[in-house]
Amino acid sequence: MRVYAVGDIHGRADLLELLHQAIIRDARDNPARENLVIYLGDYLDRGTLVRRTLDVLIDGLPPGFRTEFLMGNHEQLFLDMEQDPSLLDLWINLGGHATLLSYQVQVPGSGFSAERARQIHHELFLSLPGKHLDFLRGLKPFVHKGGILFVHAGIRPGKALDRQSPEDLFWIREDFLDSDMDFGFRVIHGHTISRQVQEFPNRVGIDTGAYATGVLTCAVLENSRIRYLSTGPEA
Repeated sequence: MRVYAVGDIHGRADLLELLHQAIIRDARDNPARENLVIYLGDYLDRGTLVRRTLDVLIDGLPPGFRTEFLMGNHEQLFLDMEQDPSLLDLWINLGGHATLLSYQVQVPGSGFSAERARQIHHELFLSLPGKHLDFLRGLKPFVHKGGILFVHAGIRPGKALDRQSPEDLFWIREDFLDSDMDFGFRVIHGHTISRQVQEFPNRVGIDTGAYATGVLTCAVLENSRIRYLSTGPEA
């Protein structure tokens, strides 16, 4: 099996489409028994093509590819906000304004009222296709396969995998990033932006800030080796 792990997309459907083309070419040029594509989360917010991003993910790759979709902190916050409109302001400040624009919902100014928040919330979920909401609700917390853990943000060092909290899986930074612990598996993650791939014995970070840099990165894992595909600067 070959695994393609795709970093944080954040509404850059244009880059996702380019990366899909690169993945398809790579699989064609390097035949494998099975090709699995794992998306590490953060499909929403920051970039302006959120709606198109979800359509591309839902439409999927051609036959011959299997896919797994993980939850990111932006998806978790979005689903929390679905249930609790009081979180709307927090979500907007973390990049949700781009998602609103993508679904043609007017972006409010600062300091809007609770009534305006309820109105925005109503407009957003009225505009959101059911298949998009179903997709977001069906995201997985992680995938553990062949001695590799694929997860959005990371894990809490010293805690068993089955006892990890959603907050850590989707939001953790320093306690995970600064750890040199052998977790018993290697972690492939996104969430924390770096100019280049961060490759360490216990983890590999592949969030290269696609929404701002134009570089969307994919780790390719097979036969205990890892290599990378990416889009170019400002595709």
